[in-house]
Amino acid sequence: QVHLAESGGGLVQAGESTTLSCVSSGSIVAIYSRGWYRQPPGKQRELVAKFEAAERTVYADSVKGRFTISRNNTKNTIYLQMNDLKPDDTAVYFCHVEGRPSLETVTLSDYWGQGVQVTVSS
Repeated sequence: QVHLAESGGGLVQAGESTTLSCVSSGSIVAIYSRGWYRQPPGKQRELVAKFEAAERTVYADSVKGRFTISRNNTKNTIYLQMNDLKPDDTAVYFCHVEGRPSLETVTLSDYWGQGVQVTVSS
């Protein structure tokens, strides 16, 4: 089965930087998107950044220019470089993959990591 494991995060101060990593295991024969979502306390889960088809990137307006998504396909890993962190960035960050378990599967599936806490203090 597919497993996404995030690492990184923790407590950081405003203005500092940190990097999140997500290592995937298991088989996804067709990946449609890979990225990061976050859920601030008391708010809904929201997109942070993702790779779409052909490695096109999409960023939330709130993080554009500060966050950078990258990947190492050989290591089956995606990263989120988070610079100039702000208290509003405090959230649980989730790794996400949208894909198909097999080419015969029509419906796309969502795969989520367990989430990692990022707390930005002022």
